[in-house]
Amino acid sequence: MSYIIIVAGGKGLRMGTDVPKQFISIGGKPVLMHTIERFQAYDKRLKIILVLPREQHPYWQKLCKEYGFGIPHTVVDGGETRFESSKNGLKAIPADAEGLVGIHDGVRPFVSGTVIARCFKAASESDAAIPVLSVTETLRYVDNCGVAKNVLRSNYRTVQTPQVFDIGLLRRAFNQPYQDSFTDEASVVENLGYTVTMVEGNRENIKLTTPFDLTIAEAMLKS
Repeated sequence: MSYIIIVAGGKGLRMGTDVPKQFISIGGKPVLMHTIERFQAYDKRLKIILVLPREQHPYWQKLCKEYGFGIPHTVVDGGETRFESSKNGLKAIPADAEGLVGIHDGVRPFVSGTVIARCFKAASESDAAIPVLSVTETLRYVDNCGVAKNVLRSNYRTVQTPQVFDIGLLRRAFNQPYQDSFTDEASVVENLGYTVTMVEGNRENIKLTTPFDLTIAEAMLKS
């Protein structure tokens, strides 16, 4: 059995709007609905778990009714941190479940089916896989004193989601105490000493964070 945990805890502060960014409408419906549809299109058997702050549950239910959104999914409470939210989503999976689980940002509505499949396939072989992209811009490192220097961009990758893992491995990883270095699920798994496989992501799989990102999102939907 395979699961996908979609984490959506944004408040929309950088969007400059009172509406949390996962609920902002693009292409005629909320961002989060586009995201969920991507995973249902990939595999209708995939069990979808949505992690939302508790106070946002009623609003999400209202939106689902308003838009006639009927894709089956389970809603669980978010936490104070990404670590806590992902852990809450993981707890919604039956204790005896085996297989794979992916964790995806709710505001990445343009992940391709090819990338989803690539991540799940790689995780089935290596227990842990993440999508990445090569860096195309020049990178400059700035230390705490403000001293800066260029660094070799070929040594770096940008990381996307879904990040996919063996369920048992991810459970063990999230039994660890929280650390500030846990910036994503891969960092939690790597802290156990596991190697995470990297696969190619897709450029369109952007995280909608600013008003400019919304402009890009609308253009992609039109095209």
